[in-house]
Amino acid sequence: MAEETKFTEEELKQVKEIQDSYFDIQNQFGQLSLAKLRLNQQLEGLGNSENDLNEKFTKIQTNEKTFLDGITEKYGEGSLDPETGVFTPSAEFPKNN
Repeated sequence: MAEETKFTEEELKQVKEIQDSYFDIQNQFGQLSLAKLRLNQQLEGLGNSENDLNEKFTKIQTNEKTFLDGITEKYGEGSLDPETGVFTPSAEFPKNN
């Protein structure tokens, strides 16, 4: 049987430092994984918000078109000053009554 050898204090210190380094790296990997998980959750939330805004944008475009079609049918082609509320008909497109 081989003879036992005792490590020196310096060698034991190096073994402990290596073990501690591995432990620290494992903890950092864990922290990194959690940070990535939180980031992915935030990205998912942002994606959901973006989808909601896209739907709202499409809906307002549809509402605008419906409104403009109704106004054009009612008043004819022209322009509106939103500050004064005054509608000026186009000379080339008279109102259809």
